[in-house]
Amino acid sequence: MTQSKGTSGISFICPEHFVRMAGGKCDSDNNQDSDDCVEENCIFCKIANRDDPSTEILAEDEDIVCFQDIDPGAPHHYLVIPKKHVHSCLSLQADDINLVKKMADMGRDVLKARNVTNLEDISLGFHVPPYITVPHLHLHVLAPFSQLFKWSRCKYTAIWYLTEEMLLKELMEDKKENNGHVTIACCHV
Repeated sequence: MTQSKGTSGISFICPEHFVRMAGGKCDSDNNQDSDDCVEENCIFCKIANRDDPSTEILAEDEDIVCFQDIDPGAPHHYLVIPKKHVHSCLSLQADDINLVKKMADMGRDVLKARNVTNLEDISLGFHVPPYITVPHLHLHVLAPFSQLFKWSRCKYTAIWYLTEEMLLKELMEDKKENNGHVTIACCHV
């Protein structure tokens, strides 16, 4: 295992190969002109600002929006994103706990509105870089999780998928232990 420190004050504990591949940060953390994370080039920023007419917003408040994933991995597959551009779950700090909780609550509310009654058979989670297709924080909301499509099972159950509960646990524990310095374990045990 290797420990690497990102620019946001978050340390990452990952297998050697993961640290080499992920680097623990977005290029724009050091360069605001990087094309991989700049807001004006981000499709999720466009969706959040209602600049993408092909995307239907299912729920929205002042900070976050929810819409259907264009490549669903389950019968119900939605994404909840912050309106403010955040690169990924590795960019989060201890003061982002409420954002993560709010995103999860909206995901559950959308499921209820879509007549999903078994909230025990769902998955809420984030992909860990480099395993993200859009470099903008997004919570996957999948239901029923027991009916995950075959092709997507690995995508939402492997080391690069961090559940909401795992992320919140790490953020809360590390906030207490490290006075705001956060260590996120990127691997499942």
